[in-house]
Amino acid sequence: MIPVTAEGKKKLQEDLRAMEVKVPRVRKAIEEAREKGDLKENAEYHAAREELGLLQGNIADLKSRLSQAVVVDESQIDHNVVGFGCTVELKDLDDDSVEEWQLVGQGEDDPLENKILTTSPVGQALIGHVIGDQVTVSAPMGELHFEIVSISY
Repeated sequence: MIPVTAEGKKKLQEDLRAMEVKVPRVRKAIEEAREKGDLKENAEYHAAREELGLLQGNIADLKSRLSQAVVVDESQIDHNVVGFGCTVELKDLDDDSVEEWQLVGQGEDDPLENKILTTSPVGQALIGHVIGDQVTVSAPMGELHFEIVSISY
């Protein structure tokens, strides 16, 4: 079982559809390259075969993840506590900067969109805490110190 947000499952489904749409195009490229003759020295053929293999592997991986994905019911979560799917606003106690992070499941994480895994060091340190709690996270670059400013779902 892989916990995901509803948004995360939708994104995985969209990614799968996009990959499945590419398969016929790649198969056609293989056929066209095959028609050009000697396959031993046909770079287009080998590149298209490699692309198809990677694509099929990615499709199988996504299908597997989707079959195990369980959308977490936010109505069953205590919204006063940091938990899966929440967006938490953190004040860095070392420099007073404020950041907002969403705690998500495997395959949904994207640091550029401020989405971190619940299993990451920061995610694990935050789970179960409430607004006003101070949290220390052990990281490779040293300890990080945060205060939880807000929690939203």
